[in-house]
Amino acid sequence: MENIVFGIGITAMAGALASVAGAAENVESDIGSQGDPNSQVQLAPQMGYIHRIFNKAIAGEPPAYGAWCAIGAGLAMGFIALQVNPILALILGCAITAFVQGVYATTAYLGRIASLAKFGQPVYIDILKSMTTVTMAHAFVAIFTTVSLCYLMNAALGHPFPLPLLGIVWGIALGAAGSATGNPFYGKERQYQNQKFGAGVPVAASGNIVRYAEAGQRNSLDNGWFSAKLGGPASGVCFGLIVFLELWRTVLFEPVGHGWGAIIVGVLLILVFTIIDRYIEVWARKTYGPYAKPAEVKT
Repeated sequence: MENIVFGIGITAMAGALASVAGAAENVESDIGSQGDPNSQVQLAPQMGYIHRIFNKAIAGEPPAYGAWCAIGAGLAMGFIALQVNPILALILGCAITAFVQGVYATTAYLGRIASLAKFGQPVYIDILKSMTTVTMAHAFVAIFTTVSLCYLMNAALGHPFPLPLLGIVWGIALGAAGSATGNPFYGKERQYQNQKFGAGVPVAASGNIVRYAEAGQRNSLDNGWFSAKLGGPASGVCFGLIVFLELWRTVLFEPVGHGWGAIIVGVLLILVFTIIDRYIEVWARKTYGPYAKPAEVKT
């Protein structure tokens, strides 16, 4: 009984860390225009729309955060092997990784803008200096919380995977949660506020992103402010639930049937969420009607 209570406590702590990681990852991604919405930011200058949005898409969010969390976990594991306090080791490993992320963000931004030089898109030095440090700060929070929950799984719950491998797995899961849950808030709700809600993005509007904020030209800090209110919390809840439910079923049902109990509960959870998702989709379609065709949308 004590082991179960201890395991549930670790599960709750890991879920809380994951919620913070999901929120920080999504805000970092949207400030840097990484992931799905980046294509419209990259396309804008080619369509004649010069902007001040940071454009760093190093890679898709899942592989990028798989790499960051693996590097942070590997460095932390090395520091722990050198008899450094585990908490300090986690901080040092993730801090170094944040600087690695900053280097990649800088080279990605300069490389992408250089490729757009013939379309008249300039390199804004103030954007490079201000946005890079902000993305590094958010990346550090996301990496540190993710590597910390990996350490809890390894040290407290006795997970057999080494820390770097856990970092890869949960880093990919973190990036996928942010990409699937948080990006629509930035890519559709923020970039295309000049389009009718629910109309999608017409081909003629490709690249015509909103480039002006409430005061002056919009930059990525404006996008981060928007995402921190909506997309960030949504991504945090998503990743937090993934981690919590995964560890919860393992802690409670792993002893049942030599591990089959946890597998069966996992399948049941998937079925329950599938039914809930289907119900919400049908309810939304019946309540708000079918999607309007482009010709039917009034401008």
